Amino acid sequence: MSDKELASAVHSDPICLNYIDFLSASCKKRWRFVDAIYGVLPIFGMVTKNSPDLMQPPSERLKALALQIISTQVSDEINIARLITLAEQQRIRLFDILLPYPLSEAQLEAIRQEYVKPLELQQSHDRLTVRIPHFSH
Repeated sequence: MSDKELASAVHSDPICLNYIDFLSASCKKRWRFVDAIYGVLPIFGMVTKNSPDLMQPPSERLKALALQIISTQVSDEINIARLITLAEQQRIRLFDILLPYPLSEAQLEAIRQEYVKPLELQQSHDRLTVRIPHFSH
């Protein structure tokens, strides 16, 4: 592998999740009773019914899992905290979320409280950059 190929493999494109697409897919989804339970109850919200292909890149697995947990039945803050939790589970520490509108400081604080663990949220217009710090145990 050449140095150029190696550099491009190490520095992959940043992950950007389009929250608008997730909400749209959630609206079009045919809801069954089980889907409603998964979407509304936080304890079930992180349990996904179908595991995505483990051969997919982490960003694609994250998108597939996100489609299962994003719900129009809960607040944007809860949905975003769920996305952050999924990213952490997929070992994705840095990513962007494209939002339909900029979030207020109160909404950003609500996301921090919902997620509970330390994280960095940086907003630039309708793009939220999420950075989950590494912790050694």
